[in-house]
Amino acid sequence: MTDKADYYEVLGVQKNASEEEIKTAYRKMAMKYHPDKNPGDKSAEEKFRQATEAYEVLKDPQRRSQYDQFGHAAFQQQGAGPGGFSGFGGGFGGFDISDALRAFMSDFGGDSSFGDLFGFGSGRSRRSGGGQASRGNDLQIRLPLTLEEIAQGVQKTIKIKRRDRCPTCGGSGSREGKKKTCSSCNGKGRVRRVASSFFGQVIQESVCPTCGGGGYIISDPCPSCGGEGLASTESTVGVAVPAGVSEGNYITIPDQGDAGPNGGPAGDLIVLIHETPHHFFQRHGTDLLSDIDISFSQSALGASREVETIDGKVSLKIPPGTQSEKIFRLKGKGLPVLQRRERGDQLVRVHVRTPEKLSRTAKDLLEKLAKEGL
Repeated sequence: MTDKADYYEVLGVQKNASEEEIKTAYRKMAMKYHPDKNPGDKSAEEKFRQATEAYEVLKDPQRRSQYDQFGHAAFQQQGAGPGGFSGFGGGFGGFDISDALRAFMSDFGGDSSFGDLFGFGSGRSRRSGGGQASRGNDLQIRLPLTLEEIAQGVQKTIKIKRRDRCPTCGGSGSREGKKKTCSSCNGKGRVRRVASSFFGQVIQESVCPTCGGGGYIISDPCPSCGGEGLASTESTVGVAVPAGVSEGNYITIPDQGDAGPNGGPAGDLIVLIHETPHHFFQRHGTDLLSDIDISFSQSALGASREVETIDGKVSLKIPPGTQSEKIFRLKGKGLPVLQRRERGDQLVRVHVRTPEKLSRTAKDLLEKLAKEGL
């Protein structure tokens, strides 16, 4: 028996749901609970993990059939994954958030229907090394942006600390370039093992733990990097930020993460967008809200006021009889819609200002208006 949640219930679909319905349900959950949109929220992280695990099973007809017949037990036999699926450390029993993120990017990194999940994507699937040396770690950095930069789009240069090829040994890890073939994998960098599953014997392949996927052992380690082939460096990277991004969006810059050990490919740099608060505008999607004060006479008689927009000042006509808290809409004066030509609107909320001090003349006039019922 298992206390794991039913995969169909996790995605909120019926058991006879079509592949497209399952994909749509997962997309909605991924958009809502992705860790980059919910930084530090462990509850959202867990929901994203569960949704991705469920999708990885139900998207595949064979694994879905096995799940429909045997439930979670189909994937919990001596570490074998669904139907022999071993892409996440040998099974779904240990499917963690890292597995979920890798699966998400692997499945949808180049899929146009998911590539714009947070506005834009890398357009590239994640690499696991392809049977060669291990891939380097991904790096994350927060990029603060003002509302003006978001409105126009901006080119930024950021400084990052990363692990790169050791300059002494060129990344080989060896003092004089001497290496010997790994006896565990015979130089292949990957090892295979046969595991018994509910469905019979399954061959599982993984990176060789002895050589880390390089296929060789360093016999004379480099004194600078201790044979690792990597050293800490600092570099600058250019980031092109399109107009219309928002908090929670991210930009993936390929190959700018840590270099992989043993000459493995580098990871990626994930640039997380952080929108700094604005002193005047409040953002609501692509719309901007601002507030202005008007006098009682301007409210009663009407007026023309100069109003700040993200693009500069414009004239706003206030009709006679305008009430406090009235909202006017300036069409197309909001933020750009990401990767489209449309723009949101600016909403201007007026507040009728009540004077705290009155001159004798003003007081006399107001008393006369009061007698008129105004």
